[in-house]
Amino acid sequence: MQNDLLTELGRSLLGSSLDDERLMTQTGEPPAVQILPEANVIKIGGQSIIDRGRVALFPLIEEIVENLGSHKMIIGTGAGTRARHAYSVALDLGLPTGVLSVLGTFVSMQNARMLNYLLAKHGIPFIEPAQFAQLPHYLAERGAVIFFGMPPYVYWHANPSVGRIPPNRTDTGCYLVSEVLGARSMIFVKDERGLYTADPKKDRNAKFIPAITVAELEQLDLQDVVVERSVLELMQNATHQRTIQVINGLERGNLTRALNGEHVGTIISAD
Repeated sequence: MQNDLLTELGRSLLGSSLDDERLMTQTGEPPAVQILPEANVIKIGGQSIIDRGRVALFPLIEEIVENLGSHKMIIGTGAGTRARHAYSVALDLGLPTGVLSVLGTFVSMQNARMLNYLLAKHGIPFIEPAQFAQLPHYLAERGAVIFFGMPPYVYWHANPSVGRIPPNRTDTGCYLVSEVLGARSMIFVKDERGLYTADPKKDRNAKFIPAITVAELEQLDLQDVVVERSVLELMQNATHQRTIQVINGLERGNLTRALNGEHVGTIISAD
């Protein structure tokens, strides 16, 4: 390509190392485009919601249907208890992190397909990563789409600092979708009110935290955190999704309130 057809940044990229810190700083200067700024990414917990069956999932499905036409929703699914069982067997067999990531992906996919069948009469489709380019069309036509939350790292999944459980699981996958697409919000639907100082199921003295920053959360050094720690790490370098919201999906109306911009549950911010 002729040099006069390249920008100054383009010429620098051709003639320098991609490990050059000064050059990498320049690559962050052009503003990133928000691809789907009106969309809301909703992560439905596998163990916390889907594994509970009809009693937990059906009211949430009804609420999703009620919000069609009012909000655009990209719905991701967790893996839950079945993934934990698969992990335990695979670990006992000595399989590596990348293989565990594959197993977790298929369990998350099973949950996404079940949710898809339950919402099929409303025309809400299930998509795989290769179909993400069709997201704008599905959102324009039906107002919602379903995908499995596990990020497609599979064999390429980085090893955790401790043990072999994949560190980037369904919370992370859903969060990354919201960041890359520049979504309006990232809502995690769990079975607790939000973030606590300890696991409220195990500790009656656990205190609810309605709002907190990532830095403040790191200082607390909590043993139990309501979202995957890798989400908090990613938020610190995020361009678009620097705030997430965690709500209790077992309480009817919480999802609608969160979609409407109300402070429900816990809000965690990188700022």
